[in-house]
Amino acid sequence: MGLRHSFRAATGALLLACGLQLAHAGSDPHTIVFGVAPGPYGDMVKQAIAPSLKEKGYKVVVREFSDYVQPNMALANGSIDANLFQHSLYFEKFTADKGLKLTKLITVPTAGMGLYSRKIKSVDELKKGDIITLSNDPTNLARGLRFLQSLGLITIKENIDPTKASERDIASNPKGLVFKPLEAAQLPRTLDGVTASLVNGNFAIAAGLKLSTALKQEQLDENLKNIIAVRTEDADKTFAKDIVTVVKSPAYAAVINDPKNIYNAFQQPDWMTAAKKQ
Repeated sequence: MGLRHSFRAATGALLLACGLQLAHAGSDPHTIVFGVAPGPYGDMVKQAIAPSLKEKGYKVVVREFSDYVQPNMALANGSIDANLFQHSLYFEKFTADKGLKLTKLITVPTAGMGLYSRKIKSVDELKKGDIITLSNDPTNLARGLRFLQSLGLITIKENIDPTKASERDIASNPKGLVFKPLEAAQLPRTLDGVTASLVNGNFAIAAGLKLSTALKQEQLDENLKNIIAVRTEDADKTFAKDIVTVVKSPAYAAVINDPKNIYNAFQQPDWMTAAKKQ
């Protein structure tokens, strides 16, 4: 690459970075930048949230991050205005650990964790030495272990807080399975080399896995359903209130409940199921 090419590339990258940094509510109250992880939640923003926000006069930008760390850090430093990728348990631990001033706006329909395999057709086929990969971030690792315990594959020590358990806290493993924690985004790629993997719903969908093909699907507690978050200082601003209004609107529900859309198979938050009964 020549000097002129290098200068142009560097200048373009700088302008792009500056554009992303400036495109937030602080500089333009009519632009909302959503941060998402790979998977269906960027599409949820584009298909179910953005159209109604545009009717209210907003420009909506979706910025995808490759992991579970960057979207919260970007929200905290003002690079984005809101994010949609994490459940409440992860959000509460991450923000506490990092000292971030972020606030949950509302809970949305969520794809649960699933146990996937390309080598077996049933949990009953698992045998000694079989490798199961699962997420290595503390919140989702503990969540995965609770899921495995619900399937009868392991038990967690009684004196351990199950929301904070790690592989060291497994009390019994009757089948002699081997557990390998890895970064959540990498888990679908392990399926060709291991017996099974516990994959979060968003990464399963991003990798082309159908939720219905999981050997077992997790039943989500409310605190494991995904949320939209903003900076605490923005929680009472008009754009944040408009996001909540849109998510509670009939237009949003119509997209979520449409049988042609993948969200139809997602587990809905309590406020949404309660609204259906009214």
